[in-house]
Amino acid sequence: MKNSGNTILITGGNSGIGLALARKLSEMGNTIVVVGRSQEKLEKARGTVPGLRTIQCDLSARNQLDELVLQVEQAFPSLNILINNAGIQYNYAWQEEPHLIDKISGEFHVNLLAPALLSAQLLPILARQEHAAIVNVTSTLAWVPKESAPVYCAGKAALHSLTKSLRWQLEGTSVRVA
Repeated sequence: MKNSGNTILITGGNSGIGLALARKLSEMGNTIVVVGRSQEKLEKARGTVPGLRTIQCDLSARNQLDELVLQVEQAFPSLNILINNAGIQYNYAWQEEPHLIDKISGEFHVNLLAPALLSAQLLPILARQEHAAIVNVTSTLAWVPKESAPVYCAGKAALHSLTKSLRWQLEGTSVRVA
C-alpha cells in the first residue's frame, strides 16, 4: 500500500479516533471523506482538517447506507480504502433498560451490519483499484467483554471474525483486509 495519493472513506471520522485518523492521513497527502451522523460535528471536523470532505449518514438506517454508497460511487470513483471506524456503545442492565430492543438494534446496525454492508457494496469500487484496503476497527472488548456492554462486545467480536473471513476470501485480489 502507498502512504499518499489514496482516497479514503472513514466512518465515524468526525470525532475521536476517526478524526485523528482523518487528520493524520490528510497530512500524508490523501483525499479523506468522513461519514458521520451529526452535521454539526461534521462541520466542526471540516474546520480542523484542510480539504476534508464530509457526508452525513446515520449508519443504523439501511436506506441512508444505500444512499451513502451511491454518493461515494458517483463522487469518489477512485476510492481505494474503506475504514469502518464508526461505533456506538451503550452501557445498561438488560433487566432494567426500558429501550433495550432499540439499543440492541442500534448497536448491531452500526457496529456490525454497517461495516459488513459497506464492505460488500463498496467492494466493486475497491476491487477496480490497483491497491485497496478494508480496515475494520474493533476493540479489545471483543476478547475481554465487560458486563455493562454485552451487545457492543459481541458486535466487535463478530466484526473481528468477519474481518478474518473477508481477509481469507479476498486473498489474491487487490483488496487487503485488516
